[in-house]
Amino acid sequence: MHSANPRSTTRRPTNLSIDAELLTIAKEVGVNISRSAEVGIQEAVKNKLRERWLQENKEALLSSNAFVEENGLPLEKFRSF
Repeated sequence: MHSANPRSTTRRPTNLSIDAELLTIAKEVGVNISRSAEVGIQEAVKNKLRERWLQENKEALLSSNAFVEENGLPLEKFRSF
C-alpha cells in the first residue's frame, strides 16, 4: 500500500482547479495552498481506504458481531471490570 503521508514521498507539480474566491482568501491569510491540498487529499484517501476495508470485511464483521450477540464475549469470564 502507498503511504498517505505527504512528507515521506517525492513531490510532483500538478494542476488543480480551486474556487477562485477561496484561493484569493487563502492567499490573503497566508494559507500554504500546496500543503493544505495535501492534507485534504490525505484525509480523503484515508477515508476511502477505510470505506474499502469496511466493505471488503463486511461479512466477517457481521459474522463476528452476530457471534458475540449470541454467545457473549469469548473471554468475558476473565474480565475484571
